[in-house]
Amino acid sequence: MSNDEWPVASRAYGFELPMLLFAGFRSIIDELHAELARRGHPDLRPAHGFALQAIGHGGATATETGRRLGISKQAAGKTIERLEELGYVHRAGDETDRRRKLIRLTPRGVAALTMSAMIFNDIRSRWEGALGPDQLAALEADLRAMSGADTFRLDVPGWFGTQ
Repeated sequence: MSNDEWPVASRAYGFELPMLLFAGFRSIIDELHAELARRGHPDLRPAHGFALQAIGHGGATATETGRRLGISKQAAGKTIERLEELGYVHRAGDETDRRRKLIRLTPRGVAALTMSAMIFNDIRSRWEGALGPDQLAALEADLRAMSGADTFRLDVPGWFGTQ
């Protein structure tokens, strides 16, 4: 039997799976950011989205943000400075501890996260239209089963880092 006669799955190489998963992730994130740009957020980058999530609605210090992202406090500080320049976050005192400076989302930051959620839903709907509802549900269930309990980690920027 020649290579061309083997079923496609038996010709797959191990490195293809992570690359295909990453390509799917990348296509979703690229589409999200193109749409965010069209809707008034042209300067937001993928790392900013992770940082906004890490800061969250309750706010966080630069140290907490860095820990959640898996990056140094200094790297988190640079990202926070940029988000502050763009109007997505602001620094505020912590009512319970005057020594702490909390980073909080501005209304623009909350709006960007809300808009991102809506765009993600739109993208998922397009995937559902292309793959079919059963196939997409099966894909999501399989990915949940294989990725473990800690599926929604925010430390991707640190994980991709060079340190």
